[in-house]
Amino acid sequence: MDDALTAAALLLVTAAATLAVLCREPVRQAVALALLGLALALLFLVLQAPDVALSQLAVGTALTPLLILLTARKVRRPPAERHEPRDRP
Repeated sequence: MDDALTAAALLLVTAAATLAVLCREPVRQAVALALLGLALALLFLVLQAPDVALSQLAVGTALTPLLILLTARKVRRPPAERHEPRDRP
């Protein structure tokens, strides 16, 4: 039973990693990366590493995709909305 759970978790990680690589849009990549982080946390939990699983949940599932989304939002903002320094007389 334990080997079946490990194999299922590895298949889930492989599918999520493939999805993350094949996505072209940064927002979809961030969502796929969050799914990959969740799959990895599940794999670590199956492999009896709960401390690593909790770290993966915090960093790989929440923080990294959030930073990617914020960066994509900042880069895609139209130039009129960006705060650029004005020339002083």
